Amino acid sequence: MAARAPVSASSRLLEGFRKWYYNAAGFNQLGLMRDDMLYEDDDVKEALKRLPEDVYYERLFRMKRALDLSMKHQILPKEQWTKFEEDKRYLEPYLKDVIRERLEREEWDKK
Repeated sequence: MAARAPVSASSRLLEGFRKWYYNAAGFNQLGLMRDDMLYEDDDVKEALKRLPEDVYYERLFRMKRALDLSMKHQILPKEQWTKFEEDKRYLEPYLKDVIRERLEREEWDKK
């Protein structure tokens, strides 16, 4: 049992650091999520095309609101910030599929 205590303590410490870093990055103060911040390379652009329409429009709203706030040098009230626990990786499953398909195509083209 004693061996498990340091693991849970270190995982709590790591989780605390993740939350601190998430808030320090600042994008959540504009109402953005982690997947909103991905660089739009070809894989990300293809994954965005595959998003359900409602999720895509929610992303557009967040991006436009963040741009507006940035232009005004403002942030959202703290109760409207995106919380670490509520930030879901909405693009990740689509992006994984796109990357997997691209790698398969590249492998097929080598043959």
